[in-house]
Order: sequence, then C-alpha cells, then structure tokens
Amino acid sequence: MQHIQYLYKIYLQHPLIVTDSRKIEPGCLFFALKGEKFNGNEFAQQALEKGAAFAVIDEATYKLSDQFILVENVLKTLQALAIYHRRQFHIPVIAITGSNGKTTTKELISAVFSSHYKAHFTRGNFNNHIGVPLTLLAMPLETEVAIIEMGANHQGEIDFLCNIAEPTHGLITNIGKAHLEGFGGIEGVKKGKSELYRYLAKKNGVVFVNLDELFLEDLSKDVRWKIYYKQSNQPNSHNNPFEIKLLLKNTFIKTVFESDKDTPIVVNSQLIGEHNFNNIMTAIVLGIYFKVPDNKIKNAIENYTPSNNRSQILKIGSNTFILDAYNANPTSMNKALLQFEKMEVNKKIAILGAMKELGDQSEIEHQQIADLAISFNFEKLILVGEEFKNIPLTEKINYFNNVQELKNWYNKQVFENIHFLIKGSRSVGLEKLLDEK
Repeated sequence: MQHIQYLYKIYLQHPLIVTDSRKIEPGCLFFALKGEKFNGNEFAQQALEKGAAFAVIDEATYKLSDQFILVENVLKTLQALAIYHRRQFHIPVIAITGSNGKTTTKELISAVFSSHYKAHFTRGNFNNHIGVPLTLLAMPLETEVAIIEMGANHQGEIDFLCNIAEPTHGLITNIGKAHLEGFGGIEGVKKGKSELYRYLAKKNGVVFVNLDELFLEDLSKDVRWKIYYKQSNQPNSHNNPFEIKLLLKNTFIKTVFESDKDTPIVVNSQLIGEHNFNNIMTAIVLGIYFKVPDNKIKNAIENYTPSNNRSQILKIGSNTFILDAYNANPTSMNKALLQFEKMEVNKKIAILGAMKELGDQSEIEHQQIADLAISFNFEKLILVGEEFKNIPLTEKINYFNNVQELKNWYNKQVFENIHFLIKGSRSVGLEKLLDEK
C-alpha cells in the first residue's frame, strides 16, 4: 500500500495514463503492460523519449533512470492504483453488465446524467480488467456520478471488476445467449452476470431490476435494496414499480413517463427496434431515481444518436441500412430479425454475419437463426462466415466465406429502394461492406 500511495502522488501530478507507446502525450504516465505478443517494458524508453513523465515497468533490466518506476507487476499495479483512486470518491458508482445492450444503455444513462451532473463514464468498450481501471483513473476529482460498464465472458470476471470499481449501484440489462463457450451455457451466463447482484448484496448496495426481462427478479432475490421497473402494459406482481409506456415501436422508439408536474413526458428517440425500448426505459428510470429534471431526461434521450455500428441508420442513395455490426449472439440476432420483419417497408434484405464464442452450441444456434430469417421470406438472405456454411442455399440465400467475398459480389449488384439489416459479430467486420474502398 505504501508503494501505491507513493505512485498515487505521482499520478495526481500526471493524471493521464497511457498503455500504448504509440499514443504518448507529454507529461503522461506510461504503464508497460504485457500481452501474448508484446512486452511493454521494451517500449518504456521510447515512451519517455516521446514525452512521458514516468514509465511504470516490472523488469529491472529496463530501469535506466529514476524516470522508470519498477514494480512487481504492472497490470496489478494499474488495478491497485485504480482502486486507490476510486476510494477517494464518495459518490454513486453505477455498474452495468448484461448479455446485450449494455453499451447503448450506458451511453443513454451517461447522456441523461451528463445533462445535470458532472458525470464520468466508460468510453467505448473499455469494460475489461484493463479498461475498467483505465476508466477509473480517467475520473476527474470533481466527478459527481460514475457509470462503469463491465464486460465478461467467463465466471469470476464481473466479481473481479466489482472489486476494482466498488460500485454502489448496479444493473444487469438482460441474460441472453452470449459467450456460451466461456460461461458454459445459459446457466453459466446467469451465474456469471449475477456476480454483480451478489457483490451489491454483500455491500448493501442498490440494484435496478427490469421486471420484463427473464431471470433478473429471481437472481436479485438476495439484494436488500431493489428498484423495480417495467413497461406499463406488462403484468406486475410488485407494488409501485417505475412504469414507462411504449407508444411506438415499429419505427423510432417513442415512450412516455409520468412527470412530477402531473404532465406526461413524451420522448421521441432516434433509436429503432423494440429491444432498444429497454435501454431507453432503464435510462429514464435511473434519471428519475437520481432526480435529473424531467425535461433534461427527455432532451438527453432525444438528442442521443447511435454510433460505432450499433443500430445506426444510414441512407445511401435510395437504400437504407440498419448497421448493427458491433456484436451478435443468438439473443440479439433473434431480436434484430424480429424487429426487421415488423418494419413496414416493401423490400428487405438481411445480411447476417457469424456469431462467435458459442462453443458446441454454435452449429445449432446458427441453424436456428437461419431458419428464423428464412421464415420471414425477405427479398434475400445473405450469410457470411464459416459458421453458416452448412445452410442449404437457394435462389434467395447467398453465402460468403468473408466480408471481402461479399463486397466483391455486392459491388456488382444494383439495389434500389431496399432496406438492409446488417448484423454480425465484431470479428466478421460486416461494416466494411459500406466502406468506399
């Protein structure tokens, strides 16, 4: 601890943490992390030459001056420093995890909170054992509320991240078929994601529970402090949960919530897909709970536009693209297809990329998704990635090994007035289809 206190004093003078020697900024602290194919210690001298104030290393061979801070393990030191910094704050720290929708939910909640508080939140997908410490260490001392996204694909990861971020509040967006290989099936997903509930139960924290999602109510039973919420037209077994009404779902999501001024607040979002209603509802509920004024909640959500290949709507010529290629698993793929089928437009083409990390369930899950898509009788169904290679082809079904093959074919076609759904796992890279080159 003494060595962390010493390092923390240096950190306060140089609060910018950098782990990539190619991104050095003057006066930063460089942490020489190691990976399977790189050793950050080898770049420590280079980092200092580029302007880093100090380099934190864990191999004595590289300590060439007092600007090198030698520790036993750079990663563990980064995590310990993040914990120490976190403990300087006595503010709400809200942890978000779940199988689907956690990044969009985090972005919406952050938009709502930022409209009224000095809010700090996870940037991009910095949600793992390195990203969470970096997020915490980027937190300014004047922060009033923090929103920390937590990702996981194995048991124990959420608990580990909770012990770094020490959340006071938390929510699980949902439990779905994601990372089945690492978690060991849906029961493993339930156990792994609910580590957040168990941490908050132990720490007497508060959890927000969406009653419309499977498993969450039961998994939260040991938490003393629970805030329930639900869609207002769903059955309810609880007294006075927060209720948000879904007004319009087949185009952009439109919702309404009760105001403290007795005038319902209508929110016209820029998000499509009924699955995004839960993300919006969660942001509204947290905004109300943390006393963000109603008009600020409304404006924050209405001004939020999706980016980074998440439910983006792109208009190119006469064609419309729903680009949702950031990630995919059987649950999110199913929801996206159901929503796409409900869209009241004439011509639809679904372009589906393979889903990863499904283990021995991969073949059956890909077959089920293909069967669902085929049942909707779109103009065309295009499948990309070897996990789909055994699906029988017809005049309406095309298969490509990778996105480059798809692009070569696509560029020779003439499409007009078509709505495209583009959905697949990150590693497939379906967004490259729309690159100009």
